[in-house]
Amino acid sequence: MPVKHNLYEDLKLTREEVETRRKSDDRLSKLLNDYDAIDADVLKAESAAAPDDEVKKLKEKRLLAKDRIVQQLEYPGTRGAGAGFDQ
Repeated sequence: MPVKHNLYEDLKLTREEVETRRKSDDRLSKLLNDYDAIDADVLKAESAAAPDDEVKKLKEKRLLAKDRIVQQLEYPGTRGAGAGFDQ
């Protein structure tokens, strides 16, 4: 049975800490919304027994979304150092 990924545990922050920062950072809010949508896609694919390569691609996309969130939390005044950060 698929289990929702615990982003807050990975970030080593509580939900409340992230939500507080989200309120004052529109970009962080968008990134978190994107992450939630991708995570839902992963759960849906796993529940539907999607092909392994499809699930792997979705998980890689989720990891990239998490990396963007970490970047924004660490450096809130930047837009990301690498190409593709604003996809």
